[in-house]
Amino acid sequence: MDHLWTPWRYAYVSGAAKVSGCIFCDLPKEGDDARVRIVSRAKYCYIILNTYPYTNGHVMIVPFEHVDELHKLETPAAQEMTALAQRMEAVLRQLYSPDGINLGMNIGKAAGAGVAGHIHMHVLPRWVADANFVSVVGETRILPESLDMTYQRIRGALEAAPTC
Repeated sequence: MDHLWTPWRYAYVSGAAKVSGCIFCDLPKEGDDARVRIVSRAKYCYIILNTYPYTNGHVMIVPFEHVDELHKLETPAAQEMTALAQRMEAVLRQLYSPDGINLGMNIGKAAGAGVAGHIHMHVLPRWVADANFVSVVGETRILPESLDMTYQRIRGALEAAPTC
């Protein structure tokens, strides 16, 4: 039997990753974007790597404004979120050559939001048959690229790409 070692997921699956306050409000205040994996900042939103990604390249677009429902988000921030999603789609297609892209928001705990109090949009590359027996039966994902490498690739591509 093969064993897959994914120690970075332990904090998530064990519940040890729970923090007080709002992680999406706190992370931009840290002052070290590389350490907290914020790959880009715009006026109303920022793009951050998902620490517990479904696939390599999985990012989230997060408004700086703390709101728990999309209709509460100011229109300029919502428009910027969409523009950043378009930009990330182009970057992910360039870097990972996926067969498709998932865009999604889980608004509220019942909808599956891990951070229910602060809306955010997931953007992630997908490939045909990327949900294989390991992820379906073993409830495990295999990611060949480290988060540090993903950060470097996406940040570099965003810096080189024209803005929307």
